[in-house]
Amino acid sequence: MDNQYLKADLLLLLVTVLAALGWIFSKEALGGLPPLLFIGTRFLLASVVLFVAGGKRWAGLTIAQFRISARVGVLFAMAMMLWITGLHHASHVGEGAFIASLGTVLVPVVALLIYRQPQPRVMWFALPVAVVGFATLALGRDGSNMQFHPEVGQLYFLAAALFFAIQMNEAGRAVQQVPALMLTAIQLLFVGVLGMTASYFTEQWPTEISLNITGWVLASAFIASSLRFLIQTHALGLAPVSHGAMILTLEPVWVALSAMFWLGETMTGMQLVGCGLIFSALMINRWQWLLMLFGRGFGQGKGRV
Repeated sequence: MDNQYLKADLLLLLVTVLAALGWIFSKEALGGLPPLLFIGTRFLLASVVLFVAGGKRWAGLTIAQFRISARVGVLFAMAMMLWITGLHHASHVGEGAFIASLGTVLVPVVALLIYRQPQPRVMWFALPVAVVGFATLALGRDGSNMQFHPEVGQLYFLAAALFFAIQMNEAGRAVQQVPALMLTAIQLLFVGVLGMTASYFTEQWPTEISLNITGWVLASAFIASSLRFLIQTHALGLAPVSHGAMILTLEPVWVALSAMFWLGETMTGMQLVGCGLIFSALMINRWQWLLMLFGRGFGQGKGRV
């Protein structure tokens, strides 16, 4: 069982790297495509791959399961459209990744406020740290004026984080009734369809797309989306979801490092503090799982985490 968990850990680590690369691929693609057209195209292509991967299993999909998946898909589409708009306006990709990761911190808050589910007290420690972290980022690049003045991109990322939190709560319920691969494929399909529809009515489509931009779109669709979700679905089938929770929180770290390497981004002291506080909130939110992870690492309890 330990070998199976190790395989799951390594695969989920790869998932976070692919997700981080998706930020870079997307930012490059936005150089030649409007945001909603890009996100619609990306996820339509990615959904095709997952539908093919589902094979004969689609014959067992019921109308009730499709409706459940569609509800989650609409929420995911809203989150992704807000996210890509935030990325379009973002002046700093690495910073945006940490703001978007606030969705994880907001998951238990949404579960409590909307779904009336009791949550561990650690939520109340993580939330204020996350709020202070975002406020620090919204003070500006150097914080010299010390006025709360968030950028447009930051607000879109924050709104996306809220929708991600709602979507993750709904997906957690839906996956009990719909196979994970099917649920994921339908979610991606809804992002594609709704993204393309919104783009048709609100954006100016380019008359031609360069080979370079086409390459970034294909990389986003097939590497950062299709391949990522296929690996993630397989990895989560090897171990309980909570087992890989800590690993998945590494995504904003990889995004920041990728942005430094590929886009030449750097962080000011205020940005480092703000991102550090948000990452601390993620760790606090996962504190119990972190303890269990270290317990497993020191050989305490080889059962499921």
